[in-house]
Amino acid sequence: MINMLKAAKAAKSQVSGLSEDKKNEALNAMAESLIDNTSEILKANEGDLEAAKGKISDVMLDRLRLTPERIEGMAKGIKDVAKLPDPVGLLLDSHTREDGLKIDKVSVPMGVIAIIYESRPNVTSDAAALALKSGNVCILRGGKEAFNSANAIVNALKEGLNKVGITEDAVNLVQDISRDSATALMTANGYVDLLIPRGGAGLINACVRNATVPCIATGTGICHVYVEKTADQEMALNIIENAKTSRPSVCNAEEVLLVDKAIAAEFLPKLKERIGDRVELRLDSEASKYIGGKPAGENDFDTEFLDYILAVKCVEDVKEAFEHISAHSTGHSEAIVTTDRKAEEYFTGNIDSAAIYVNASTRFTDGGEFGLGCEMGISTQKLHARGPMGLKELTTYRYIIHGNGHIR
Repeated sequence: MINMLKAAKAAKSQVSGLSEDKKNEALNAMAESLIDNTSEILKANEGDLEAAKGKISDVMLDRLRLTPERIEGMAKGIKDVAKLPDPVGLLLDSHTREDGLKIDKVSVPMGVIAIIYESRPNVTSDAAALALKSGNVCILRGGKEAFNSANAIVNALKEGLNKVGITEDAVNLVQDISRDSATALMTANGYVDLLIPRGGAGLINACVRNATVPCIATGTGICHVYVEKTADQEMALNIIENAKTSRPSVCNAEEVLLVDKAIAAEFLPKLKERIGDRVELRLDSEASKYIGGKPAGENDFDTEFLDYILAVKCVEDVKEAFEHISAHSTGHSEAIVTTDRKAEEYFTGNIDSAAIYVNASTRFTDGGEFGLGCEMGISTQKLHARGPMGLKELTTYRYIIHGNGHIR
């Protein structure tokens, strides 16, 4: 590990000094190399899938699985990042004092960014692309279930870097997948400038508790959809179906449904008919009066299921919905379905999460959907980034001061 850390630190100056054109050339070469190495990546992924069968859920297996189409999507994501404006070297602010001293605030790369993530192979290419475009070196530490896939992807990315004469050490994959390697990254002071954990609550909490390097908490999503009494019920059903079933293994999937008591008797049977054969409904005592399902357990409103499970609760009004979300949310994404402007304004004005939706699915909380190309993760904290983290969130700034012999 120490040799990788030293190599990454040594690569900082080359990567941070790359021109926008050179970075874009490298990104396009990396994307093409991914496509060229599709067969090798799929073979590695087949090995990961075979080893993971019976050890992780079918939903998580789908998260791990790569196909030619998914690899094409990864390559497209890299090319999309190449098309975005360079976030480095921007003049963020400028001030000239009365005595002529000029103070400029300019965006610069973070340096070395370490990303600890779980079994999602596409994160490997997304993170590498965003890091390079923002002038950063990345150290990737993936989950054991996806190691072979990630290794094949990184080998392809390095091949692309080689083609354009950029050091391979711009993108690094930790070969040790034990907990010791994760701990080493969390405490790599002097080598790692920013740590981003991307995964479940256990991983994120471990990083937040143990990291001595700067760390951004990301990901855990107990996302709520609240159906207010004036909602268009067909719209609400469409939103819930999308938010819960389109891809339940991701952090922007709905985990909790709140329904106004005034419409519960009418709406909940429609919900049961729409998704009840695919989704296990865990109901509070009020919801249980109208439809069948499992009684909600003590922790069901505080669980990121990442599966075809939905906790359902009836509330009196938007104020009770707000109170419930405030008590149980992880600060990721919340949605209200309503036609009442006052209810909408109360919800958006009081809910304190990174993304708040009105009449739309929580599944849009994603860097690609937000126009960021792809994302490094979704920050659920408020410093230094919040929500989907794209290129700008991977930069910091420095002050450059011009004088003419000024002294204080």
